[in-house]
Amino acid sequence: MAKAETTSKRVSSAASKVLRSKSASKAEKAVAASALTQSRNPKETTGKKVASAASKILRSKTASKQAKSVAASALTQKVKAKKK
Repeated sequence: MAKAETTSKRVSSAASKVLRSKSASKAEKAVAASALTQSRNPKETTGKKVASAASKILRSKTASKQAKSVAASALTQKVKAKKK
């Protein structure tokens, strides 16, 4: 079950800036869109592809501070895999 978390106003604002940025990568924009989707709906969670992209953004040396903030927020809202 997903945590009942939503994206904060500060992170939502950063996500909006990333989406409007001409220099943001496709992965950064996908993560930003995911974070914005979760800003008002706690039932929405981060999917596997977006979580993978968020992880790469956090490890990137070239990603902006805003993109990294959005990526971290998206990862906190990912559903953890069940152990078998």
